[in-house]
Formats: sequence, structure tokens, C-alpha cells
Amino acid sequence: MAAVTIDLIKALRDRTGAGIMDCKKALLSTDGDIEKAIDFLREKGIAKAASKASRTAAEGLAAFRVCDKCGKAAIVEVNCETDFVSASDKFHALVEGVLDILMEKEPATVEEARELTAHLFADATVAMGEKFDLRRFEIVKLEEGQSFGVYSHMNGKIGVLVQFDKAVAEIAKPIAMSIAANNPSYIALEDVPAADRDRERNIAKAEVAADPKLAGKPEAMLNNIIERKVDKVLSTSCLTLQGYILDPNQTVGQVLKAADAKVIKFFRYQVGEGIAK
Repeated sequence: MAAVTIDLIKALRDRTGAGIMDCKKALLSTDGDIEKAIDFLREKGIAKAASKASRTAAEGLAAFRVCDKCGKAAIVEVNCETDFVSASDKFHALVEGVLDILMEKEPATVEEARELTAHLFADATVAMGEKFDLRRFEIVKLEEGQSFGVYSHMNGKIGVLVQFDKAVAEIAKPIAMSIAANNPSYIALEDVPAADRDRERNIAKAEVAADPKLAGKPEAMLNNIIERKVDKVLSTSCLTLQGYILDPNQTVGQVLKAADAKVIKFFRYQVGEGIAK
């Protein structure tokens, strides 16, 4: 059996971040073969991750990567259990590694992305001892003339990626900032899905029916009031009707119109949103 030296243990620890005793055990179990020892620790990490499956990973980072040369960008949310770990260099390296793979492999689903990055998460569990998750991602490709806008808020707690129909260097980041601040659900009123409009319409109908001041009014008038109510509620969730962060007296739509530009799509990731803690 090969001698398990302090230098060998230190080398394994430097590469995996595992504890000294875990490194020693891995090397003893693999006859001092450092590559096999890494695999041993990764397998151990997978076992640890399985044992942590019921725990909540609601901290983490929302990060993005833009490649202007290849006209492609990716945004991702990677979760961990604690805010302390989310601020660590090791966790940031994990997220960067995930972005590397997303940009190169362009997986079509979260399941595929998780398979491609499984080794990174196994290594991370060995090194940091927490539950980790690749929660969601998007990959966006530009067509000729189009451009990106990005913004990271609160050290990666909110990440925004915007696709514009043209180059809009001066307003790209401020509009991404507006999205971060205002959290729109749609670009414009015409983009609201029929199901969402129907839900708001049913609420407005109930409000109108319960208003004694509107009793006996013509049906056409009531329908007009209902639609105005629906538009008023939905407008608060539409990007183009929300305030522009650099000048609240203007809407984002007015700023886009002045630049003769449009937002094609946007993604706003807030770490942990919707996860029951």
C-alpha cells in the first residue's frame, strides 16, 4: 500500500475542500491514488446530498453570462442552504462552472442541465457540506442587430437579463434595473395571457355587481368599466407601463419609444422566490 503522507492529504484537501480526516480515509481506501480518492469523496458527497434532500436550499445566487462575440447569454439560479455559503468563493466558483457548461452545452431542460453539472454539485457537497440545487436557467440567442441588457442587484440576490430588438447601450442597464426594482410579469398589456385577463375580469365583474352606485346602469357601460378596471390592475405588472428607474416621471415604454426600441423578452430571477422556507 502506498504511503499516505501529509503532503498527499494536503493536495487532496486543496483540490476538494474536504476535511483532513475525510481526505486521509479516502486515500487509505484507494491505496494513495489521488484521482480515485477524489472519486471516493465525490461519491461520499452524493451520499451526503441524498441525506440532505429534505432540507431547504433557498439561498444562493442569480447570475448571468453574456458572450457578445457569439451573441448568446445565459441566466441561472443556483441555490444553497445558507447565506454564508452563498457569499463564499467556492460557491461563486460553482456558479461560474455551471454557467460554463450552460453556455457550452446549451441544455434544453433543467433535468438535462442537472445531469451535465452533477459532478460540479457532487464536488461542491464534498467541499461545502450543504444541499445545492440548479433551480432554473435560460439561454438566449441574439438575431442580427439585437442586444442584451443585464443587471445584478444585492450581490446576486436578483439577476436580470433583457433582450432588445436593437443596440440600446445607454438605456439597456437602466431598463434592467427597472425590471429588478418593479418586478413586471409582462412586457405590455397585449402580452397578458387570456387566462390572467379572465381572472382579473371575474374579480372586476364581482366588484361592479356589488357596487350600488352602478345598479341599473346599461350593460355596455358596465362592460367598459370592467375592462378599465382590468387594464388598471394589469398595467401595474406591465414593464412598458411602469416607471423608469432613472426618471419616475417617464414610463419604460416612453423611454423605449424615444429610442425607437422594443424589449423582446426579459428574465428576472430573485433568489429563493416561491420556495417555502
